[in-house]
Amino acid sequence: MNYPEDFLNKIICGDSLDIMKKIPANTIDLVITSPPYNLKNSTGNGMKDGRGGKWKNASLVNGYSNYNDNIPHIEYVKWQRECLTEMYRVLKEDGAIFYNHKWRVQKGLLQDRQDIVKDFPVRQIIIWRRKGGINFNPGYFLPTYEVIYLIAKPKFRLAKKANAKGDVWDFTQEMKNPHPAPFPIALIDRIVKSTDAQNILDPFMGSGTTAVAAMGNQRSFIGIELSSEYCLMAEERIKRNKIDSEVFHLNEQLTLFEVSK
Repeated sequence: MNYPEDFLNKIICGDSLDIMKKIPANTIDLVITSPPYNLKNSTGNGMKDGRGGKWKNASLVNGYSNYNDNIPHIEYVKWQRECLTEMYRVLKEDGAIFYNHKWRVQKGLLQDRQDIVKDFPVRQIIIWRRKGGINFNPGYFLPTYEVIYLIAKPKFRLAKKANAKGDVWDFTQEMKNPHPAPFPIALIDRIVKSTDAQNILDPFMGSGTTAVAAMGNQRSFIGIELSSEYCLMAEERIKRNKIDSEVFHLNEQLTLFEVSK
């Protein structure tokens, strides 16, 4: 594979670590991603079969397509640290990683993912408040948020006026997306608009939300996804959004033409 022609504006179906190693260092402006959370490894209720009720058929009960979401925690941490190392390597000196993850309670103690992000230059934690959820554990309050670690290289700066935004973001989860854990498009759109990044990498692309947000802001994207099912899902979604965008701009041009007449 040759960079950039085999990477830019493409969904690459394969292992994220293997593919990122083919990207030259200091070439990516921005990384936005959310890896599988290893939820089936939970010692609590977690995402396990047999919970019944309204969640018995929830997508995450069956896990992700092509991902083993129940690996030993030590192996999971090692894998994610290797992934973050590659993400950081490919970043330009003014680049940043927006790394979304979920805290959880394990064996009665908070697991805040510090074992993953330790020693990486975390500049800020953004709270994504999801507005709702359900809790099966009587030992703690209902978790209603996830965290986004802003891991930044030294010269990273936000776009003009973006620093006026707070660090707690309210975005409702996507409910109509067939992927079991999709990003809300509005959340990714905010991140993209908050930077001047021209090329954006998502090594866990899922259903293609990062690509759609990048395209909507006239930026380039690189999507990597292990699951062939999700690759097809993302490609179809990108095609639909490209057609919708072209129709919108055509209608906009026609309106301007009518006004100018």
